[in-house]
Order: sequence, then C-alpha cells, then structure tokens
Amino acid sequence: MSHAPQAPAGLGPAVDLTVIVPVYNEEPNLRALYARLEPTLAAISARYEILFVDDGSRDRSMEIVRALGAENPRVKYVVLSRNFGHQVALSAGLDHARGSAVAIIDADLQDPPELLAEMHAKLRGGFQVVYAQRRSRKDKSLVKKVAYKVFYRLLARLSQIEIPLDTGDFRIMDRKVVDALRAMPEQHKFLRGQVAWVGFDHAAVEYDRDARHAGAPGYTWRKLFLLAVDGITSFSDVPLRLATFAGLIVSFVAFLLIVYALVSYFYNARTPQGWTSLMVSVLFLGGIQLLSIGIIGEYIGRLASDARRRPLYFVKDTNSTPSA
Repeated sequence: MSHAPQAPAGLGPAVDLTVIVPVYNEEPNLRALYARLEPTLAAISARYEILFVDDGSRDRSMEIVRALGAENPRVKYVVLSRNFGHQVALSAGLDHARGSAVAIIDADLQDPPELLAEMHAKLRGGFQVVYAQRRSRKDKSLVKKVAYKVFYRLLARLSQIEIPLDTGDFRIMDRKVVDALRAMPEQHKFLRGQVAWVGFDHAAVEYDRDARHAGAPGYTWRKLFLLAVDGITSFSDVPLRLATFAGLIVSFVAFLLIVYALVSYFYNARTPQGWTSLMVSVLFLGGIQLLSIGIIGEYIGRLASDARRRPLYFVKDTNSTPSA
C-alpha cells in the first residue's frame, strides 16, 4: 500500500523534503555538493529545502552557505554556538527540518546525492526509513576500513536491537520517524541506533562509497572511538554483564588459589615464598577491578549527563524556523 508522508502542522508552506547537511570545516566541498544536490532535489519535488547545520566551523564554510542562501531561498542554515559534535548537529537539523520527509547526508561527497532519488521513491512506496548500505568503501586507510568492519559487526553482536550492518547516517525518513527521534531525550546521541530502536518499516539501498572529495575528515580516531563507545553503551548492557562474569570467574579462581595456599601451608613444609604468584594474582585482580570500574563508570557518566538535562546545543544564527 502506498504511503504518503504527512507534513508537520503549523509550519507555513509545505515542504516535501528536507535534506540535513552537517558542516564542520567543509569549505572545499560545499559548492561541489550543492551543484550535485540541488538538481537531484529539484527533480524530486519543487518544494524542498537544504538545511546546513554549521557545527562550529573555523573556515569559510558559513560564508559559502550564506552565499548559496542568497542565490536560492530554499537553502537554510543553522549555526551552532560552538562545536557540539556530528550527532548533536544532526539533532539540531532534525529540530529545524520542516519536510514531510527528511534526509541526512554528509558534506564530503562520500555519499552520492543522486542516490536520494531512489531512496525517496522507496520511501513513497510504503517505507518509513530508507537507509544507504555500503557494498564497498574507497577509504585510503586500510586500517580504517578494517576498524569500521569490526565495529559494525561487534555492535550487531552486542546490541539488543538489530542495527543494519555497514550503514552510516545517510538515510531518508518519514516525518513520523523524525518526531519519534526528537522525543528521545538522551544526551549521548547515536542516531543510526536510535532509528533502528524506534522501529517502523525499513528498507536498504546499496551503493559504493567514494573517497572524501576534499579536505580532512571531521571524525578523528578519538571521535570515532567515542562514537563507538556511545553506540555500544546506548544499545547494549553486554559490557556490564561481561564485567559481572569476569568478576565471578576471577573470584572462583581466587578461591581455588586460597585453598591451594592453605593446603600447602599446612601439609608442605617446603612451601615456596610465592612472590611471583602473589604479584601475578594482585595485578590480575587489580586489572579486572579497574576494567569493571571503568565500564560501570561509562554507564554512570551517561546517567549523570542525562540527569543534568542541559540543552543539547545553542543556536548562534539561523534563517530557519524550528519544527513544531
């Protein structure tokens, strides 16, 4: 049965499709992205908007975005007060998106804008989420390719929900899904996991991911690691259970060592001093304890962040109206 996304109420002129583009120091890519994105969207619907969310860029990114906005009134922008991170920038975009359908695409042209036409057609065919799934990727770094492969498969094994393999944030969603995402209050965002968690009908479009068009990637190894931690701790309790099982196993081994030590003390007059075994035991137990405390601390830290209820971001400048 065909499904037609519903426009949000109270937003003035209807917008069929909003495309959110998070921006962080993307000066060399923005005009090339716009040159490919604008005709693709115009072929889908005349009622579209391109929403650039600047996440504290330090180059001329916003100068270029404002120039594009002067050329085309369908170009909107939201400037955050500082760098809050990619996932928070996407959340700001969702808050300001007015479309009855909302797409997300990065500015580096690794994801082809032309694919949005096929994704939108599938959305109109009855799905609420259509995500782009990578067949291959042309990253220059073999280490990074392997790291992505390992992460997605580890997350799939640990997660309590089914998160599609080899998918990033490049997707298109119905307004109903966007509203569900906006109702989720956690501070540590992992949107691709949240989209899977809310459910609805999903479909995939496969593609080959290109190398970055120009400039340096915004995701450093540190940011990728933190994103992986957010993904795992947001959708899996397995690390906590592993810490519990490790504690039980170590306690059992320690009990056996105590029994062995007592038997040796009473029945073996030549009992060695045992300095080596003592040090190994202490270091082993200490390592397990510190690992367990670290895992528990990650979860407690997330609870503390959510308990503070700070706003996710602040807007410095915008020509867009927040969604109702």
